[in-house]
Amino acid sequence: LMHLGDWAFGGFEAVKEFRDRINCKNVYLILGNHDHHIDRDKEGIRSLFKHVSKYEYLTITREAAKGEKVVKIRMVLCHFPIASWHDMNQGVIHLHGHVHFSPDQKLSPGKMMDVGFDGSEEFRPYSLDEILDIMQERPVCSLFNNDHHLEER
Repeated sequence: LMHLGDWAFGGFEAVKEFRDRINCKNVYLILGNHDHHIDRDKEGIRSLFKHVSKYEYLTITREAAKGEKVVKIRMVLCHFPIASWHDMNQGVIHLHGHVHFSPDQKLSPGKMMDVGFDGSEEFRPYSLDEILDIMQERPVCSLFNNDHHLEER
């Protein structure tokens, strides 16, 4: 499970309680602005998570069916929305939280998405397959006009 921050929004006392309620062995936490106790590792609280960071650049390899090409999906994960991210010109997906957008606002221009569960219509996390289905046909573009970061290398 990749959680994009504000785990400790309910306060330090609730961090372990929330973790105990998640039925998943490995939880990777991208720190949000309410996660300062986790960031400072108060009372060793980081040990509840497989990995804790503020930003991740991931490459996920999807197994291919027999005779098909293996697919590599690259993503930038951050609690905060980023206007311009590494390799966005190559179709890298940017997932974020923080802004609590409604379902009709969760998609920004290009391959950028607010994946906070409060913005899903069913009030639940998104699966990787759902995200990839949504992002597949999204154009590579920027929030800025004439963004030189979209130029080919």
